[in-house]
Amino acid sequence: MTAQTEHFSYDELLHHLSEASVHQHFDAFTDIAWDDPDFAVDPTDARWVMPRADSLGGTEWYRSLPLDRQIQIGMYRQANIAKVGLQFEQLLISGLMNHAMTLPNGSAEFRYSTHEATEECHHTQMFQEMVNRIGQDVPGGPRWFRAVAPFLAIAAGPLPNIFFMGVLAGEEPIDHLQKSILRSGEQMHPMVTRVMQIHVAEEARHIGFAHSYLTERSKDYSRLQRAVLSVLMPVIMRVLCDVIMKPSRQMRRDLDIPAEVIKEIWWDGEHSRKLLRDTFGDLRMLADELGLMNPVSRRVWTLLGIGGRPSRFRSEPHSAAS
Repeated sequence: MTAQTEHFSYDELLHHLSEASVHQHFDAFTDIAWDDPDFAVDPTDARWVMPRADSLGGTEWYRSLPLDRQIQIGMYRQANIAKVGLQFEQLLISGLMNHAMTLPNGSAEFRYSTHEATEECHHTQMFQEMVNRIGQDVPGGPRWFRAVAPFLAIAAGPLPNIFFMGVLAGEEPIDHLQKSILRSGEQMHPMVTRVMQIHVAEEARHIGFAHSYLTERSKDYSRLQRAVLSVLMPVIMRVLCDVIMKPSRQMRRDLDIPAEVIKEIWWDGEHSRKLLRDTFGDLRMLADELGLMNPVSRRVWTLLGIGGRPSRFRSEPHSAAS
């Protein structure tokens, strides 16, 4: 939990988050001006060129392409990012409902979980609407993820700690990416910008809940649970980070991205390795707070390329959290 919420009990924090969901939420079809002429999708619109803050958009290979090809790739990539986000949100919604089935009457956790599921449903609608309007038949995540996702949601019932680690493994990287792009100030298509703004605004609540859930439940970990979870946490983070951030094989084929470009930006280049480490600063901080950083697990974080100093506070600037 952050310094701002440490004085709340767990149930008080959940009540606070639930009230925030009631008074500050978005609707996929009333809070986005889908039919605004400025939101029209034009395949010659230069606003579809990927910003330099995007890993692919910042490469010399991409910037050297003709404008029409940059636009084509930009439209496909934005649609595919939205589709991956949609698929992950569907997994999250299913898991939250499985988790809610285990909760007793009067549970503050039940109320907040259903608020979050409602918000995630709106996210899936806005992501799919954006994909539909862009008009690219994108696959989203890799084939293996799409195949196993329905089964992963089942873990939320019997294995909630692992499930909520998985939630953060998906939410933190996409939140990190979208915040970086929005903060860059680079011009993008306004439909993409609006969808990102809404997603970032509500994901702050969702990420806060997952952090708080794991912090609360860590009080009851046995020594064996702590040892197992300490090793599983970095593995879950690394695997799902690739699902969210790294293009699937089909996307690489569809866009004809050279193998050397893929290798450089996911995750063999010096800049991309730093980006990967920076993405997980907050989660290394959480692992410390949960008592899940030990000599063995710290080695696993490092071997997976996501080790380093933990953040000192939520969303610490990247340069300081290297």
